[in-house]
Amino acid sequence: MSKAFTPTAARPGVITANDLREGHNVWMCEDGWTPDPARATIYEDEAIAELALLKAIGQADRVVGPYLVEARRGPNGPEPVHFREAFRQRGPSNYFHGIQAKDTAHV
Repeated sequence: MSKAFTPTAARPGVITANDLREGHNVWMCEDGWTPDPARATIYEDEAIAELALLKAIGQADRVVGPYLVEARRGPNGPEPVHFREAFRQRGPSNYFHGIQAKDTAHV
C-alpha cells in the first residue's frame, strides 16, 4: 500500500474517486463532484483536506474509493504530479488515445 499523501501549501492536493454508477474518474469540487479535473478544489491545509476526505468517504452512495492526491496549480486549474493521475485523467484505457492513436497498424 502506498504512503498516504498529506497536502501542504508547498504540495497541494485534490480529492479524486470513481463515480459509483458510471465508474468514471471524478474530482471533488465546491459543488460536489466533477468529471473535469480542472474544476477540482485544491487543498493546502491538512486538516481541511482530511475533513473534505471524510465528507467524500461519507458519500458512498455517489463515489467509491476517494483519496487525496498531490497536484500542482496550473494555468487552467489543478494538474497531476504523478503519472498515475495523469493517466487517470485521460479516461478509461479502452479509449483510443496514447500509443493506440499513434500506432494504428496493430488495430
